Amino acid sequence: MNDIDILKLYFKDEELQKAIKKYENGTPAAYIIGEWEFFGDRYLLNEDCLIPRCDTERVVEKVLDKLSDDGRLLDLCTGSGCIAVSTLKRKLNASGVAVDISPKAIEAAKENAIINCVNGRLDFLCADIFDKPLGRERFDIIVSNPPYIPTKDLETLDEYVKKEPAIALDGGADGMDFYNFLVMEYKDNLTENGLFVFEIGYDQQEKIQETAKRYGFECVVTNDYSGNPRVAVLKKI
Repeated sequence: MNDIDILKLYFKDEELQKAIKKYENGTPAAYIIGEWEFFGDRYLLNEDCLIPRCDTERVVEKVLDKLSDDGRLLDLCTGSGCIAVSTLKRKLNASGVAVDISPKAIEAAKENAIINCVNGRLDFLCADIFDKPLGRERFDIIVSNPPYIPTKDLETLDEYVKKEPAIALDGGADGMDFYNFLVMEYKDNLTENGLFVFEIGYDQQEKIQETAKRYGFECVVTNDYSGNPRVAVLKKI
């Protein structure tokens, strides 16, 4: 089903024509509708949220596999909250914290936690992750789908992707700024057997493995549904 077909599910007649015109002028369908499906769950969106993608569902699958039933999760750069919310929806005794720098993204994530009935187990923090706002608090899994596109590649992106928040896309000169900082600065926020779980770009497997090795972690990478490297799991050696 293409985006026009999806719009037809939400709009009729004159409203549909307006929606199609917005889409043809470059507004992503998810922003026109104001919501999107991820992992079989409903997510409200605004234009400060990265649009959830099916590749990121592989991250949720991995977290679900690794997080204990009563585990503690930290989701950094949470955006719409889709990773943390879809995880806790299926781990009924787990809890966590979701962090994002954007107030509007956090607002949407809070609404999504309520819609998906996990708001009592998920706290939200609007903060810059580079400020390390969690102090010494420890988590069984620290998960993140951070900005990972090299700055020089932003202009080559699909025109619809360019309409998504640049702050959620720009990963610095080589796309690795966030990964390098997270592994270096948040390693002490992991419990003894804790894990990092990251979404990575299709060409970043070697770089994330180098980062892991530098800070004393082993790294196993899993492919997405298209066969590209997508999910990196880092464990202390």
